[in-house]
Amino acid sequence: MQPTATISRLKAAGAPPRLSGFAQWADRHFKWLLVAPAVLLILALSVYPLLFSLVVSFINYDFQVPGHAFVGLKNFERVVFDPVARWSLWLTAWLSGISVAIEFVLGLLVALTMVRSFPGRGVIMSILIVPLFISPVIVGQAWTLLLQRPFGPTNYILTQLLGQEVTIGWMTESPWLYFSLIIADVWQWTPFMFVILLAGLTAIPPNLYEAAELDGVNAWQAFWAITLPHLAPMMLLALTFRLLDAIRMFDTIFIMTGGGPGTRTYTASYYLYTVGFTQFHLSQATAGSWLFLIFTALVVMLLVRRLLKTEPV
Repeated sequence: MQPTATISRLKAAGAPPRLSGFAQWADRHFKWLLVAPAVLLILALSVYPLLFSLVVSFINYDFQVPGHAFVGLKNFERVVFDPVARWSLWLTAWLSGISVAIEFVLGLLVALTMVRSFPGRGVIMSILIVPLFISPVIVGQAWTLLLQRPFGPTNYILTQLLGQEVTIGWMTESPWLYFSLIIADVWQWTPFMFVILLAGLTAIPPNLYEAAELDGVNAWQAFWAITLPHLAPMMLLALTFRLLDAIRMFDTIFIMTGGGPGTRTYTASYYLYTVGFTQFHLSQATAGSWLFLIFTALVVMLLVRRLLKTEPV
């Protein structure tokens, strides 16, 4: 058969026309072309500012000093040798550790209580998770109204309960101001622990508890032998997610104490905010942000490595 006749037959049969070189390349890389706009947007909105901040940390980018001279590691040295920065880092670790520990214990107790069905369980669960949907700014303002004297009702209620006048300065006196911040954080984020741990509890096979009950195992022994080993991965997951969020504590401090009195409630985030946007030492704040990022990355690496560690068979 002649080639010309074959081509004519293919055209008559509706064969697709031959693609150009660019069209063939686009057809081969079609899936990459679809995600290219999103990748470019991510690079423009995240990678570029990150690289620019790295450059700023090595130069003089201060609104109070003209020019952008290269200063090397001087910005990092200012942060490392700043006692307020060291205090803020220690306070961040202390506040986040205490808050997350309390939230974990309370969340576990509530999850163990709510895992069994009882009348009104759905209504109670709906009420318990309400704080998760409230902005931290609103939470801070609400607890400020409750605790701040002389208008807050907390001191009045304690006075009635204790039978003597209570005049605690919850926002100005140590250690009460730390208790205030912890109470506000625990009230909002305990439901987060509760939801994750409840999901882990419901995933445990019920037949394990039935077999343990037949063997004469009491509830406490079943908790240590069955519940805790099966719930351990979810526990670590909840602790990891919540701790990574807690070390960024800023909103409630900004509303409730404003970092004061003095610098007593400066966390790392509040310290960086103050240096960068109040004192306008942008290069120092950027260097501190990178140091805080490195510290956070180390914590994340340790937690994620433990989270992904496989159990020995």
